[in-house]
Amino acid sequence: MGQVVALQSLITGRQIWQGRAVPQPSGGETTGWPALDAALPASGWPKASLSEILLPADGVGELQLVLPTLARLSKQQRAIAVIAPPYVPCVAGWENSGVAMTHIDIVCAGDPRDALWASEQCLRSGSYAAVLSWPLHADDRALRRLQVAADNGRALGFVFRDRRHAVQASPAALRLELETEPVRQIRVRKCRGSQPPALPIPFPADGW
Repeated sequence: MGQVVALQSLITGRQIWQGRAVPQPSGGETTGWPALDAALPASGWPKASLSEILLPADGVGELQLVLPTLARLSKQQRAIAVIAPPYVPCVAGWENSGVAMTHIDIVCAGDPRDALWASEQCLRSGSYAAVLSWPLHADDRALRRLQVAADNGRALGFVFRDRRHAVQASPAALRLELETEPVRQIRVRKCRGSQPPALPIPFPADGW
């Protein structure tokens, strides 16, 4: 029979690995969509973090998803950077959604590497409350740099990518996929601090 050893002595001697529970995220930034907030562990966008939004195609509601947040931040006179958008933002449409365009900076970048660099610098600067970008050729390392930059600059980072990237690991704190079939809905692929909800979240065209 083996020798009986006091558990405390093993712990004190660091002979037993002690796991630590993952800390639950503190309150996030509300998305402006109550059903989505209720499904997320931070009750909104995770603060000072990167949120990745995966799309089946352009124009499926990805901007509608973030406009309530942009409206709230811009009304607080907080700056927002939009890096190399695939289409010129419709000023009238954004204003109708409550966004104060005087606090929106649109950055043009012809080279995808320049767009990534600009996104990282804006996130890291501490000058922007939120940064939106559409990285075309971002690998895990590039996304990790954006996540670190968002943390350092205490900014909300939003990256919009094709849903084919869903099979790849991502350092983003939150990953959402917009689906259009059989109905328009949001599927949470990853949320830091909790297991993603099993069921998709309705995202009707007329809002909630």
